[in-house]
Amino acid sequence: MMNYILSVVNNLYPDKNKCFQQKKIILLSINRYSMKRIQVIRRSLLAVLVVGTFAFRFIPHAGEFYACRMYPAISTFLSAIASLVPFSLDEWVVVLSLVLLVVFPFWARHRKFRWKRILGYEAECLLWIYVWFYWGWGMNYYRDSFYLRANVAPRPYEEEVFCRFLQNYADRLNASYAVASGISLNDSCLADSERSERALLFPDRMNLEAEVKKLYAQIPGHYGLALPRDFQHPKYLFFNSLYSGVGVLGFMGPFFGESHLNHELLPLQYPFTYAHELSHLLGISNEAEANFWAYQICIRSTSPAVRYSGYFGLLSYVLSNAAATLPEQTWKAWLETIHPAILRQLADGQRYWSERYSPWIGSVQHVVYNWYLKGNRISSGQRNYAEVIGMILSLPEDKWF
Repeated sequence: MMNYILSVVNNLYPDKNKCFQQKKIILLSINRYSMKRIQVIRRSLLAVLVVGTFAFRFIPHAGEFYACRMYPAISTFLSAIASLVPFSLDEWVVVLSLVLLVVFPFWARHRKFRWKRILGYEAECLLWIYVWFYWGWGMNYYRDSFYLRANVAPRPYEEEVFCRFLQNYADRLNASYAVASGISLNDSCLADSERSERALLFPDRMNLEAEVKKLYAQIPGHYGLALPRDFQHPKYLFFNSLYSGVGVLGFMGPFFGESHLNHELLPLQYPFTYAHELSHLLGISNEAEANFWAYQICIRSTSPAVRYSGYFGLLSYVLSNAAATLPEQTWKAWLETIHPAILRQLADGQRYWSERYSPWIGSVQHVVYNWYLKGNRISSGQRNYAEVIGMILSLPEDKWF
């Protein structure tokens, strides 16, 4: 078609200069038409994806359809791309997007673009990031609740039931500590604390990943978790000190299906945190449920140290819930049933992270992340982390196997 048009121009304009000018005008017009057509197609697709995001948010069970029918294929595809490089692609998506949004207006004004056009491109860029986030992972926020998928009702608070749980949990925590450290619970608590850190023998990280993935693959399908893939590994972080400064031990990368772990994690924290972040990659958005699965997976490990990491990972949530609900005397009496060396490990870990924490950056991150969770149907914000106890109490033990 293009050759035909140019041949007609040659016949109409024998003069070479006029012919060249007309050809140039025609080619520019065709190029503008093609660019306009591409723009219409691109923005129409964007509009469909934005509308689809809102539809999945408000249509009942649409989020569960996404999580079970669409997300497994999407996450596998994105993770496969990300597996080709050892570093985090998600980090660089965020960094490059910020650079683009800041630099583009200056470049565009230099090219004499009008502000209306510049703002239009900026808004379109933000919308593409928005739909990439939600279609890549974020619509897992709209899925059915844990209780609906587990076919159980949330258990109302009963002090007697909660106290039985606390005693059972303390017994298992103490026993797992003794087995993992090889130290008698009757020994000196100070010596225990110092020796147990060296005595805990964790499997190497490749074997840990393989076992955790194997356990996740055994979870019944009605819970709606995607199957873990062999090529899905925690990614290297360029800005690790920033995450330590805001108290982030790990996070899920929604743009390329990547899980991330803080490089400064203590060995005792690593198994629980890895299992927590992997659950996010498998389609769990709720932080309390991610803690639930991390706990259930770790305590079923063949490694005593990993089992202890599972019980220990739940300790801060159990302590906060018990302190908030029990009478002070009952709370203090129960606290004394936990071996002092375990409490010392908890205090040492809190001190370890507080030394790396930046109060100013951390306070900003806390406000932003709390707003982010509430904006995605996690109505209790960061308090959602402690709701894991309610999930454990509501689900009969070993029901999920």
